[in-house]
Amino acid sequence: MSPRIETTAMILAAGLGTRLKALTQDKPKALVPLNGKPLLQHCIENLIANGFYHIVINVHHFGEQIIDFVTHNKFDAVIQISDERNQLMDTGGGIIQASPLFKDSKSVLVHNVDIISDVNLGEMSQQFLNSGDDAWLMTQDRETNRKLLFDDDNQLVGWMNKAEQKFKWVHNESALRRAQGPQSYNYNEMAFSGLHLFRSDLFASFECKPQSVIDLYLNLAKNNHIISKPIQPDYWFDLGKPEQLIAAENYLNTH
Repeated sequence: MSPRIETTAMILAAGLGTRLKALTQDKPKALVPLNGKPLLQHCIENLIANGFYHIVINVHHFGEQIIDFVTHNKFDAVIQISDERNQLMDTGGGIIQASPLFKDSKSVLVHNVDIISDVNLGEMSQQFLNSGDDAWLMTQDRETNRKLLFDDDNQLVGWMNKAEQKFKWVHNESALRRAQGPQSYNYNEMAFSGLHLFRSDLFASFECKPQSVIDLYLNLAKNNHIISKPIQPDYWFDLGKPEQLIAAENYLNTH
């Protein structure tokens, strides 16, 4: 079966872009330029290069600008819009609302619009299809306050905010064991990359309402294989802040 049928890519582009301040006062974050090209265009072209020919984009903030951009640019892919202009659905609710658009695919790759990297997404997608797992969360060993927590089998067991020492656990006993002391419960802390793969029907049982995809994965991990898939790309940038845009431009212009 061809990648056109097996896989869908969903670009999360509905965010308000508040960290980019002045850059998103008159446009969505997805249309902020990087080296003269909108972030959304970078993302779409990279997905197509990796073999994704069905792409779903959710929109909210200045959503009509994204719709207009997609309408007036010819991309070698079928692109559909999941419209959240009436209500922002957050990362999890946005996926659930868009799910009828990828019901005919075997798997879905979710890609934050403000992430650029050279991860081989096509290869990862094929590996995921062959794995039998329910979801792969692409992770990195890097510094950040918010970490996903995995056991020695790479199964999701929790989430933490290191700065605030807040934890969310998949199972209640995890919290109890943690409370007994740091040596009583072992876990591996990994940073989420903004990239993940899942079986297209994985979220079918959840209500369509604004909610975090991390909370959904923590719920799903009670009975499903929600796995950490570490990545080590040559480059990976989260372009949520102006200084990160500058760093990415400098890297791309010198490599």
